[in-house]
Amino acid sequence: MAFPAFFDQAPVLRLHDGLSQLLGATPDGIIEYRYADAVRLAGHSCPTVAGAWLCARAGLRVLYGEAVPERGGIAVTLAEAEDAGVAGVIGQVLTLVTGAAGAGGFKGLAGRHARSNLLRYGDTPADALQLRRLDSGATVAVELDTSVVPAEPGQREMLGRILAGEDDPALLGRFAEAWQDRVRRMLVGHADDPALVRVRRLA
Repeated sequence: MAFPAFFDQAPVLRLHDGLSQLLGATPDGIIEYRYADAVRLAGHSCPTVAGAWLCARAGLRVLYGEAVPERGGIAVTLAEAEDAGVAGVIGQVLTLVTGAAGAGGFKGLAGRHARSNLLRYGDTPADALQLRRLDSGATVAVELDTSVVPAEPGQREMLGRILAGEDDPALLGRFAEAWQDRVRRMLVGHADDPALVRVRRLA
């Protein structure tokens, strides 16, 4: 499988997972997640997947500073319902990174390492996702503005032609290249741009 080369240039997220350590999947509990992992989960690479990746990164950096974030120790809430727009996709990426899951998540071992009911939808007052540390209660709101990295002119027109049934290989190639170039610009050129991803401390 060959992903675009820029996937390897995207920020890597490094977390500690106590459950992983306890059950022997990793000797020290440290797991590194890469953007390609999110793409494998979603089945595609797009501004939503890239944006969720960067939101997770930015929120965790504010919550934990230089410390390694604790996977499974973070609650996630999204403003929209799970079936609204792209909220479900964002939630899946955040589950991958943070371990926070809905009602079907891991129930824990004697009250420890539970992941279920740590991901909620339609439960924040503003159009932002929130991350909360379970140990300290520290909470941040994270907002994404993808207009900061606009699509290439003509991309919408190309997509319209493709969805209308035009299957010219050259057109398909140009569209795919333009689509991923926007993702590249988000992940590589604007990964630390506060205009793209804004984080506010709430508690």
